[in-house]
Amino acid sequence: MNNFALELASSIRSIPDYPKPGIIFRDITTLLGNPRAFRRAVDELVQPYAGLKVGKVAGMEARGFILGGALAHQLSAGFVPIRKKGKLPHETVSIAYSLEYGVDEMEMHVDAVEPGEKVILCDDLIATGGTAVGAVQLLRKLGADVVSACFVIDLPDLGGRKKLEALGVEVRTLVEFSGH
Repeated sequence: MNNFALELASSIRSIPDYPKPGIIFRDITTLLGNPRAFRRAVDELVQPYAGLKVGKVAGMEARGFILGGALAHQLSAGFVPIRKKGKLPHETVSIAYSLEYGVDEMEMHVDAVEPGEKVILCDDLIATGGTAVGAVQLLRKLGADVVSACFVIDLPDLGGRKKLEALGVEVRTLVEFSGH
């Protein structure tokens, strides 16, 4: 890891045996509470997209809202919340997606993106990729051009990044942690 990745990794709290035994939960609330680390993470996530005409940043519930909102602001783009089923007030489009132990649904407003609009997908972490793959499929269902997906953390042992890349989506991450 380079110095930035080491600094960033040190600002992320690791919680063993959460949400179940054997899992190490990577908690970015400590990064968000550290002004320097938060600013640097946002700057690093935004940097490759500076000058790219991005129409929207889509963030997945819930930490993706925080990071995605900051990215959208920096890129002068709109923000699209992708939420769990039943949380949005207007007409929605939804998609079922695979979780590690089942299936869930997420949705977004039917008018959230325009056909052909360039969109960046954002969340705090990519693990198995089920949620991110579902979000890409949902955005594409409305005709969005998902140009990239960015995450603070990659858990490469779980293969999510490879699933997104197999869909033709460029993936950007800032730090990797081995294991679950």
